[in-house]
Amino acid sequence: MDTVPMSSPDLTDAERDAILNVLHTPVLSIGPYVQQFEQRLAAFVGARYGIAVNSGTSGLHLSIIAAGVTEYDLVVTTPFSFIASANCILYERGIPIFVDVDPLTGNIDPEQVRAAIGDLARGGMTARRWLPPALRNSRYGRLKAILPVHAFGQPADMAPIVAIARQRNLVVIEDACEALGSEYRNRPAGTLGDIAVFAFYPNKQITTGEGGMIVTNNEVWTALLRSLRNQGRDVFDAWLNHTRLGFNYRLDELSAALGCAQMQRIHELLAKRAQVAAWYNERLADVELIERPIISATTARMSWFVYVVRIKPPANRDAVMRQLAATGIPSRPYFTPIHLQPFYRKRFGFRRGDFPVTERLGDTSLALPFSGVVTEAQVDMVCERLRQSLECAITREEMADTL
Repeated sequence: MDTVPMSSPDLTDAERDAILNVLHTPVLSIGPYVQQFEQRLAAFVGARYGIAVNSGTSGLHLSIIAAGVTEYDLVVTTPFSFIASANCILYERGIPIFVDVDPLTGNIDPEQVRAAIGDLARGGMTARRWLPPALRNSRYGRLKAILPVHAFGQPADMAPIVAIARQRNLVVIEDACEALGSEYRNRPAGTLGDIAVFAFYPNKQITTGEGGMIVTNNEVWTALLRSLRNQGRDVFDAWLNHTRLGFNYRLDELSAALGCAQMQRIHELLAKRAQVAAWYNERLADVELIERPIISATTARMSWFVYVVRIKPPANRDAVMRQLAATGIPSRPYFTPIHLQPFYRKRFGFRRGDFPVTERLGDTSLALPFSGVVTEAQVDMVCERLRQSLECAITREEMADTL
C-alpha cells in the first residue's frame, strides 16, 4: 500500500557536511557554531539577541523566569496549543489563566484577553471566575505576563494584545515555536512582543533535531538567560562557580551546526512548504466537508508548520482519521485542548464546556501529512484518500443511525 510520512525533515549534503565539520574538531559543546546560529537566526527575524537552548520548551521556561513569574503569579494564555506553552508556567509555580480563541484562526482572542485582564485587575469574585476551577478559593498572586501562541505558523493578533500589556505593565512572551518566517502586518513573528521562542524539532520549518532559540532586544534579559541555560554561571564566574539556580539547557555544537546549515536555506525551505500548502489548498477547494486553513488579514506572511483542515458535520473527525489510517495515510488531531488533558483536569478541575471554541476546534481539526519534501503526487494521493475516507465515514455513520 502506498503511503506518505506524517512529516519529514528537509536535509541535504550541506547539513551532513556541517555536522562532519564539527566532528573533525574537539569542540562539541559551548563552541562557535552556537554563537553563529544565534546570530543568524536573530538577524533573520530582526532581533538584537538570540539565546540558543536545547528545546522550545526550555526557551519558554527561561522566558517565564525572565518575565519575573514566581509562585501563584498569573499568566494569560491559550488552551489551544501544544502543552509546553502552559507547562512552562507551572515550572515556576505560576497559574495559567486560559482564555478562549478566535474560531477562524485558533489563536488567542484579544477581546477575551482584555476581559480577563480587566477582571483580574479589579479583583474579587469577578477576577476569580477566570482562575482554574480548583483554585477559585485559593491564593493567587500578581498578573505578570501574556503568552500568545502563533498556532500552526500563523501569528496571533498581536497589536491589541501588546496594547493591553503596555497599559497593565505586563510582559508579552511570544510562543513562536511554530512560526519561524511568518509576518504580522509586515513585522516578523518573534519581534512583536518583549521576548519570543522558536523551536526546531524535526517537523518544524528548520530543524536542529532538538533545539530552540529565545530572541529579545533586552540586553539584561539576554545575560540572565545565557546564565540560566548554563547551570547559573555568569561569564565572569570562575570555573564551576554559579551565581544563581540554573539549568542544563545548552544547545550542543552538532545541533547548532545543523541549524546554521538550515538557516542558509531558510528561504528555500519556507518556499517549499508554501508550495505544498498551495497544492493542498487547490485540491481541497471543492470538498464540501472540509474547511481549509483560514489566513487572517493581519497575516502578511504565513509560515506553514502543519497543514490543518477542519472536518465539517455530518462527518466525524475521528472516524475520518480511522479511515485514513486504514488506507495508509497518517493524520493527527491538532490540538487536543490543554485544559482537557488528564493532568490539567486532575490538578485544576477543568472540564468540557469551559472553553467551547477551543473544544470545537479540538474536535474537528485534522493535520494532514506535511513537510517541505512532500511531493505533488503524494498530495494528490492524500487528498484522494481523504475524499474516500469522508464518504466512507459518513456512510458508516448513516448505517449506524439506522440500526
